[in-house]
Amino acid sequence: MVNRDDGHRSSDVRDIWKLIQAFDRQRNPKILTQKYIKMRKNAFGFFRGTCHLFYRDLPKEWELNLAPFVWICGDLHLENFGTYKGENSLGELRQRQVYFGINDFDEGVLAPCTWDITRLVTSIFLAADSLGCNRSDLNQLAQVYLTSYTNTLIKGRIRGIAEDNTSGIVADLIKNSSQRKRIDLLNERTELNGDRQLKFDGAKILKISTQRQQEVIRAIDNWAQSQASPAFFKVLDVGFRVAGMGSLGVDRYIILVAGKGSPDRNYLLDFKQQSASALEPYLTRVQPQWKNQAIRVMNAQQIVQSAVPALLAAIEFSGTSYLLRELQPTEDKITFNGRISLSQLAKLVDTLGEVTASAHLHGSSKFGAAVVQDLINFGRNLEWQPEVLIYADFYARQVQLDYQDFCKATQDLY
Repeated sequence: MVNRDDGHRSSDVRDIWKLIQAFDRQRNPKILTQKYIKMRKNAFGFFRGTCHLFYRDLPKEWELNLAPFVWICGDLHLENFGTYKGENSLGELRQRQVYFGINDFDEGVLAPCTWDITRLVTSIFLAADSLGCNRSDLNQLAQVYLTSYTNTLIKGRIRGIAEDNTSGIVADLIKNSSQRKRIDLLNERTELNGDRQLKFDGAKILKISTQRQQEVIRAIDNWAQSQASPAFFKVLDVGFRVAGMGSLGVDRYIILVAGKGSPDRNYLLDFKQQSASALEPYLTRVQPQWKNQAIRVMNAQQIVQSAVPALLAAIEFSGTSYLLRELQPTEDKITFNGRISLSQLAKLVDTLGEVTASAHLHGSSKFGAAVVQDLINFGRNLEWQPEVLIYADFYARQVQLDYQDFCKATQDLY
């Protein structure tokens, strides 16, 4: 059972539903309903939606808490990797191409590298149904991930995963993503009714009040005045955006802007409220004093990714902070449907290990993170790997118990 010093030692003495409700108390109740329905689907979905429980349960006195401190994703699991178009500087040249990497930094903080690693390995053990794997296969995949992670650390080499330097499922995903055009994304999320406007489908894009729409427009317009091309960000339409899992219920908007010209060169933006990291209560290392939470998330992404999106901005709005970014047609993630062979999964997990290690290496020496040599030394010491496997296996079983408790508590609600 989970062993912490706060009086909550197992699923039979703690109220999981109460803990979840307390964490989500400030979120939109209507959208939270959708989150909880998704979490009821399986234990992996429950795990995705309860990052805060993972860190609440992580032992305070744990040898792996002494691992090198790096900039971590914080919510690393199998489905928080994907494709995106990043901007890479080569001398005076700027290249934009599609990369594969970590795609969620809402919880990003300075913490032991083992926290990312252990959460990812736990997600492997919980994804048996989605992966179509037995217990032996899962153990093999977990070891492949750890071996790839350590081998990448030992080399001390960082590379962005792109179509020309990878293979298998990831290469196919990048290739398919690269072929998608902005007009396709526009046609999917918007419609032409004289002018282009958002497609309010009642599921992914919801209507908002006129007052709130005007407030969002003013915030974007005020920020745009400081940009090189303010006309690019002229707002044409705004809706409430429903997306993701762990962040469902936070304030989030999809914004249609003029871009490079209507109707086919418009752009779509994501404008998302950023709250304190779920890891914050459990951090032992002093963090940088960011001005607001959106700046924390933006900097975590810029620190970790070797090629970052061209548009990433922190904006203060409605008494808090929001992150503004471009919605790209090239964004996609791996779909786990049980039809991927074990050899393909092993290659994929090998890539995830490299991506994780590269992210940790890329953030080395920045804002208090460990230096590269410390990470190389950590990679050479294999004694910590069995500890990760043991705890991840144990905690996956705990998640299964928590999931059952959650389903029982919500069976008459959702």
